Amino acid sequence: MAKRPIFTPDFSGFPYVDIIDIEFKWHPGFAKSQMQKSITSLHEAAEKLNKISPILEISGKSASGLGASLSAFNLSLKTLDGQAMSVECAYQGSKVFENGGPYHDLYFASSRKAKTDDRLRNSGRIVGFNFCGEYFPIEPKTAFYDWLYMTALYQQKTDFISELEVFQGFSDIVFNPNRSLNCQARAAALFVALFKNELINEQILQDKARYLALVTGKAQLRPTEPCSLQLTLPF
Repeated sequence: MAKRPIFTPDFSGFPYVDIIDIEFKWHPGFAKSQMQKSITSLHEAAEKLNKISPILEISGKSASGLGASLSAFNLSLKTLDGQAMSVECAYQGSKVFENGGPYHDLYFASSRKAKTDDRLRNSGRIVGFNFCGEYFPIEPKTAFYDWLYMTALYQQKTDFISELEVFQGFSDIVFNPNRSLNCQARAAALFVALFKNELINEQILQDKARYLALVTGKAQLRPTEPCSLQLTLPF
């Protein structure tokens, strides 16, 4: 048996995502077919025990074309100067360490190469993020990753949002909360909740202070000067 979280959008307000831990039968092995058996087992247990259905697996192991395309390895975002990169490359290439970084050359690597680059393990403690010259703090812990992922989704919302809204929950079979903080399934659930409540838009995503106020649950979104980073958004 194993345990994995299912992330469901919370439309009632902050923190906008509910996390339900589900115990299910694990199918050992790293083959995609074995992982998909585990995904099926997870989803069936979530439906039986918690009445959560349908659920979208978001990962490269997903049997759904939509779920695979929304993997951080595959989902891409663009900046105004025409740079395009996967969410994974944007995240890994923006890490700032005590002894090095950011390694912006990883923006143009493959997602797998970016995730496994030796410099990420040999540069000391992460102290922040620098995405295309815009600095992000390490607290809240998932805010920067979620911002990258939701920006990518917002840029392509006409392609994905109608499909995402039909799902009650999202999973990522590879994500283990005991080992990792960031999760693409959680970011997707957060986006659906914010988008449905009309809380996420171009202005929020381009204003770092207002975005951070939103995801930390502050009662008032302080008016601020827009941040310098401008991303290509579909209008």
